[in-house]
Amino acid sequence: MFDFHWPWLGLLIFLPVLAQLIRARSRRAQQVQADDRQATLIHPALDYLSSSFSSSRGRSVLGGRLHWVLMLGLWSALVLAVMRPEILETETQTRTEGHDLILALDASRSMGALDFSVAGREVTRMAVIKGVAGKFISAREGDRIGLVVFGDHAYVLSPLTFDVAAVRGLLDVVEPSIAGDATAIGDAIGLAVKKLRERPEGSRILVLVTDGENTAGMLPPMVAAQLAAQEGVRIYTVGVGSKGLVPFYEEGRREMVRMEIDEDLLRKVAALTGGAYFRATDTDALEEIYAQIDSMEKTQVETERVMIARPLYQWPLAAALLILFILGAFPEGKRRFLRLKNQYA
Repeated sequence: MFDFHWPWLGLLIFLPVLAQLIRARSRRAQQVQADDRQATLIHPALDYLSSSFSSSRGRSVLGGRLHWVLMLGLWSALVLAVMRPEILETETQTRTEGHDLILALDASRSMGALDFSVAGREVTRMAVIKGVAGKFISAREGDRIGLVVFGDHAYVLSPLTFDVAAVRGLLDVVEPSIAGDATAIGDAIGLAVKKLRERPEGSRILVLVTDGENTAGMLPPMVAAQLAAQEGVRIYTVGVGSKGLVPFYEEGRREMVRMEIDEDLLRKVAALTGGAYFRATDTDALEEIYAQIDSMEKTQVETERVMIARPLYQWPLAAALLILFILGAFPEGKRRFLRLKNQYA
């Protein structure tokens, strides 16, 4: 569908015509006044003189009219460009059944613990989480995914988006201690709830992955869970890693560090919001957890029609530049045009 963004500016096209009419009327009035003040002397051979200058007069009229048409065309093309002509195309955006899901990932210092193994080699908790969660995110075609990381504080690394490839790329750069050494579970829940509350009810899901206890933040986890329940956000909590002494590299040395997971808190948060708690001690368990979450929540199909505007202003603007180039070849306007006409006539 063809349309103008500012159609009312089309009235400016008639401005030169109006100015010409006013100018012509003023000239006629001045001519009448001049005729009233002085007598007219008629040459006895007026017909002979008129026939002698008829060809040059015709060329003058032609030159004047052509210059006027070019100027009018230039003005009209500029007005059309300012009106912003455009073609409106209807595009239908359809979303299949899926999730509105935020993944809140613990990015504290403890995620560097080496209590996971892949092919007989010790790897950090963060490396395993990134691998399994990355596959989970990549399989979320049709879902709206967001990413929150938390440590001393909680941060939105990616807002809710259908671009799962972008979220996967952001997940790949997350490292232990990137958000601080502590663990602000309550702040992470509160921030995720703030982002999910804008989505339709019944499709608000938070997957909280952590390996520790709440040791930082301004919002207590249970208070945050109550807010999530009020907003209809279902929380699935995942406890990662082993309890007790776990291997840890610090300052280039391998040490055994005692770590704990507040499983009781994670169970309460999940139960209060209608979710579930999962315990992950190895990579197989993590993959099974994400498979269960994948089969739990579905939202209805959403269809949205949007009008996409394809701008066309460049065409009248190009025409205006062409006319301006033609006029530029005759910088003295009508007079130079007439001189060239007379020279080659």
